[in-house]
Amino acid sequence: MQNVDVTDRVWAHLLAIRAGKACACCGGPWSMGERGALDLYAPLARRDLGPAVVAQIGQSLDGRVATVAGDASDVSGPDGHAHLHRMRALMDGVVIGIGTALHDHPRLTVRLCAGQNPARVVIDPRGRLPDDAPVLRADGTRSIVIQAVKKPRADHVEVLQLPLVDGKFNPNAILQGLRQIGLNSLLIEGGGITIANFLDAEALGRLQVAVSPFIIGSGPIALTRNVQHAKLADCLRPDTRVFGLGTDVVFDCGLTNAAHAATIPLHSIA
Repeated sequence: MQNVDVTDRVWAHLLAIRAGKACACCGGPWSMGERGALDLYAPLARRDLGPAVVAQIGQSLDGRVATVAGDASDVSGPDGHAHLHRMRALMDGVVIGIGTALHDHPRLTVRLCAGQNPARVVIDPRGRLPDDAPVLRADGTRSIVIQAVKKPRADHVEVLQLPLVDGKFNPNAILQGLRQIGLNSLLIEGGGITIANFLDAEALGRLQVAVSPFIIGSGPIALTRNVQHAKLADCLRPDTRVFGLGTDVVFDCGLTNAAHAATIPLHSIA
């Protein structure tokens, strides 16, 4: 397991990578913790390998994301929360499902680190999201609603209208639509159903699972896929790296060849 130390110096370097002004193998010298930060975040910051889609979910040791009463406020520890904000700062857009938007009232902004807010995207097939939702506020950041109905939105809100297939959107059609409006690097932030849908559709390049060291005992499970296997030998086994973030442990799971390539320093690629 690599320990991660996100110093101001290494974070500034990661933002420079995102802007195309640096690479992960330059700069330094770096401490071991800073090197861990580069190994964890540089694959998200890089833009030289084309479009990238990463999902992140925080959970307890027993795989829960909330209590039976729905309390999910501290599933991730302080370092896990900071990690999520860093991921937002490195991506073009952050995507959530309508359930998360209605239940958690997220802002999807970058507050715990330096960096720009990503575009905010809500998957809302039937137009249930109210116009005064925090994620749709007019603050200069792009707000996008993906819907199947012709529900009008405020002037500052972009609408991406897509057809439903068997009552839901095709995740790959969502990605194609977002790329057409300039969002190539995407964070699928939640909830678990939305992440599982993208995973089942083989639309994710990378999955990060942040585990906080406590046991909830009962409540919603982090991920429940529709894909079922009778044998463990047939189950998905990602190319996984493990990082210590202080209060949380992050399992960084590469699901595609492109995700693996993103972990190789640029100057090491033939």
